[in-house]
Amino acid sequence: MEKSKVYFTDMRVGNGSNLLLKLQKLIRTAGIGDIDMDGKFVAIKLHFGEPGNLSFLRPNWAKAVADVVKEHGGKPFLTDCNTLYTGRRKNALDHLDAAYENGFTPYSTGCQIIIGDGLIGSDEVWVPVKGGELVSEAKIGRAVMDADVFISLNHFKGHECTGFGGALKNIGMGCGSRAGKMEQHNGGKTEVDESRCVGCRLCAKQCAHDAISFDNKKAHVDQNKCVGCGRCIHACRTEAIGQTADSANDDLCKKIAEYTKAVVDGRPQFHINIVTQVSPYCDCHPENDAPIIPDVGMFASFDPVALDAASADACNAQPAYANSVLGDNLKKHGAHVHDGIVDSDSDRFDMTSPTTNWRVTLEHAAKLGVGSLEYELVTIK
Repeated sequence: MEKSKVYFTDMRVGNGSNLLLKLQKLIRTAGIGDIDMDGKFVAIKLHFGEPGNLSFLRPNWAKAVADVVKEHGGKPFLTDCNTLYTGRRKNALDHLDAAYENGFTPYSTGCQIIIGDGLIGSDEVWVPVKGGELVSEAKIGRAVMDADVFISLNHFKGHECTGFGGALKNIGMGCGSRAGKMEQHNGGKTEVDESRCVGCRLCAKQCAHDAISFDNKKAHVDQNKCVGCGRCIHACRTEAIGQTADSANDDLCKKIAEYTKAVVDGRPQFHINIVTQVSPYCDCHPENDAPIIPDVGMFASFDPVALDAASADACNAQPAYANSVLGDNLKKHGAHVHDGIVDSDSDRFDMTSPTTNWRVTLEHAAKLGVGSLEYELVTIK
């Protein structure tokens, strides 16, 4: 497959401009106007952020994209699907309340919000996955598939199961219905090392499936109830919880790639990564830790694989902040700190979440024909 063009601009602006105008210039230069949007429904898939988290993309970014869509006659709407885990976005009503609380309204973004898989996460379309190894039919939110044009607007950041979350993660996992998310997560269950468990019950508070019980103040995971979402792993402060299968994260990454193929295959599409406030974990958390690296910039492409590859490469070229999860992990491996920066050439995402391998998602997506690992970076001012 030939190299895909990925367009990039940094976060620098002078008098008379701003970052939103710069984003619009980026996506116009990248060719978003080549898509026939006149009179078409245009889904803009993004993450509204779990309330309490402050690293999610502000609604201003969504409005900038929606305004360009409307310039070309499109009918944009913002969308995301309900979550599998416990939190504020498990059903459409709570999900909308959370989105409004975080500033996403028709008044702030200039377009409507539609929860892609309906009231309780069951409004889905079963989409065949051509060439899928682990998924034969992906369960995708109906509103996502009903749209004529698909645009992903992604906060590029770390992720505790997939290394990082960019376009592929936002599309593959984010567009899955609740059943689809369960299918993607069910490759690996969790188990407890009782010698490390202190009985704090933080894991149980994160479990949406009542899979964790306690005996003599020690946690136990019911393997019949566990769906392998991994929320309890991050919640555990003593590293007492792990996965039962070494391949669980790799299988999850492959399923995300296969779900992405189901969403974008054969339809007009465009993708944007905003690489700022690169937090170590997903915006699904009701908190965000300090950024692991400095802000990088904005990327846009018709190819989500090349887009994520370029974004990851750019992140790995950045210094690592000492006051971060990444910095803590690097210091444990003997790296030195100078002026708040950790001296290390290690992969930023591998070292932030050492049990992950972000390359699996990209390589599998490329194998499926979702996009290309090879890219040409076009920088604009």
